[in-house]
Amino acid sequence: MILCQITDLHIKAGGRKSYRVVDTAGSLRRCIDSVMQLKQRPDAVVLTGDLVDSGEPQEYAFLRELLQPLTMPYYLLPGNHDERGTLRAAFPDHAYLQGNGYRRDGDRVLYAIDDFPLRIVALDTVVPGAAGGVVDAASLAWLDRTLRGQPEKPTVIAMHHPPFITGIGYMDEIGLENAAELERLVRRHSQVERIICGHLHRPIHTRFGGTIASTCPSVAHQVALDLDADAPSLFVMEPPAYQLHWWHPNAGLISHTAYVGEFDGPYPFYDGEELVD
Repeated sequence: MILCQITDLHIKAGGRKSYRVVDTAGSLRRCIDSVMQLKQRPDAVVLTGDLVDSGEPQEYAFLRELLQPLTMPYYLLPGNHDERGTLRAAFPDHAYLQGNGYRRDGDRVLYAIDDFPLRIVALDTVVPGAAGGVVDAASLAWLDRTLRGQPEKPTVIAMHHPPFITGIGYMDEIGLENAAELERLVRRHSQVERIICGHLHRPIHTRFGGTIASTCPSVAHQVALDLDADAPSLFVMEPPAYQLHWWHPNAGLISHTAYVGEFDGPYPFYDGEELVD
């Protein structure tokens, strides 16, 4: 199975640029073209938050239009730039958002997808009106019940805010509030192969709760790499990217980062007449 992760789209209504610089709609179009041209097409796509920039209905309507070329199932998760109610209203046919048969607890977007060899469990970390996130007590209880329900099935947890510090000071200030509680819970469930997150606009990996937690680069702009507690809040136009999480029963979960753009190649590894390793 191949699970594609796309994150931090920041779509604006009418294709307006983010920060008057970033063509987020154009970048998402190119990303989807890239995904659909893959030799091995993903079985599913998960979008881990900051789907739009302001949580407005017009933005979600435009997002839906942009996602239309995807022919595989795709699953949405809110980030701190999203608005849950408006997201649900824009995608009424996405039953997992509405809680229909997906054991939604309260207003949060919590669901488990059991249609694939790799189980997808989505965990909403959004605090309305705040940039940082939290996994509240009800969500922790829901997650524990959900993981206990299928202890033998390999599982990936998808969420927006990463449950670890990164060294990028201003981003850590708006990270996940109660990561230690989540870590203790995850450690009790050995079937969790990975925790995949967005929010950081960079590829970052660390050990967490007996598994691996990672962030995916943004499909739009990237956070400047500055490992200083007092670093200013800046972004850079490094290449947009997405990730492919390849599940194999004999190997576990293997993750690849794919960059969006036009690049020279591929070229064979030849030097004159000789094959070069």
